[in-house]
Amino acid sequence: MRVVSGIKPTGNLHLGNYLGAVKQWVAMQDDIQAQGGETMYFIADLHGLTEWIAPDAMAANTIEMTATLIAAGIDPERSILFNQTRVPQHSELGWLLNNVARVGWLNRMTQFKDKAGKNREGASVGLYDYPVLMAADVLLYNATHVPVGEDQKQHLELARDIATKFNNDYEREVFTLPAPLISKAAPRIMSLRDGASKMSKSNPSEMSLVKLIDSDEVIAEKFRKAKTDPDVLPETLDGLEGRAEARNLVTIYAAMSDREPADVLAQFAGKGFGAFKPELADLAVATLGPIRERLTRLLDDRGEVGRILERSAEKARDLAAPMLLDVQRTMGLQI
Repeated sequence: MRVVSGIKPTGNLHLGNYLGAVKQWVAMQDDIQAQGGETMYFIADLHGLTEWIAPDAMAANTIEMTATLIAAGIDPERSILFNQTRVPQHSELGWLLNNVARVGWLNRMTQFKDKAGKNREGASVGLYDYPVLMAADVLLYNATHVPVGEDQKQHLELARDIATKFNNDYEREVFTLPAPLISKAAPRIMSLRDGASKMSKSNPSEMSLVKLIDSDEVIAEKFRKAKTDPDVLPETLDGLEGRAEARNLVTIYAAMSDREPADVLAQFAGKGFGAFKPELADLAVATLGPIRERLTRLLDDRGEVGRILERSAEKARDLAAPMLLDVQRTMGLQI
């Protein structure tokens, strides 16, 4: 069992990123390896190029994302952790698979339509074609399973279609068809100032999000001042209907404590936010404080983070090279 997953490099990671993705990866590392499997995580810097980003920001974001994953619990000695660019076989296989994928398949990809919006003619070819590179990302390593959310199911289906067509066209079982790995649904973390908006670093209000680099004092203050309503917490989830901010804070508490929201309500039912928010702030500080301290130490030596990426990339290249060579020989490119 080999699980492969990637994440685009973004800077200034916040609580929503941690609970929605990073924490899930750490749990997956432990669960898959307990089953005798292998986990490979990569920083999808090539995918990050589908939207304009300044070179300095791309380089910094890649290091910061790597450091964050390590600080949160991804162990480079247990999981292979690298960035795409250090393994050129990703790009090479992506081009080869472009000649297997069909235009009609890509035209059906809903994420391109969503991201390009009304300006599809002005969108980059990379944005249109990135599902093929995503297919290369997993097929390159004979991934048996790929973690998918609702927005990624279509891309995994495309990877399976490409693998099937390649195997059929060349009458060889070169590629393993990766299966979806459905994990516990990641919580959707909303703004601390508006329960109807997703937590985002693009929000102009610093009080709307908790950054992983925030101090204990700042974390506590942001939760104490988080928007709420005057009612007490209900006994059941139905009682949170129409109370977006209250639901968000309960969701955050549940996600950080590895509990169900219903269990949290059972503990705090009948209590007001004057009692609940300090408890939530203490939990957030206890959870994020150690991660921030490790992250700060790692970012004090960014060169070492780069060396960690290179050591893992060497392992990834060792796995990728035979597969790419097999594909090239199958297509008549290596004589």
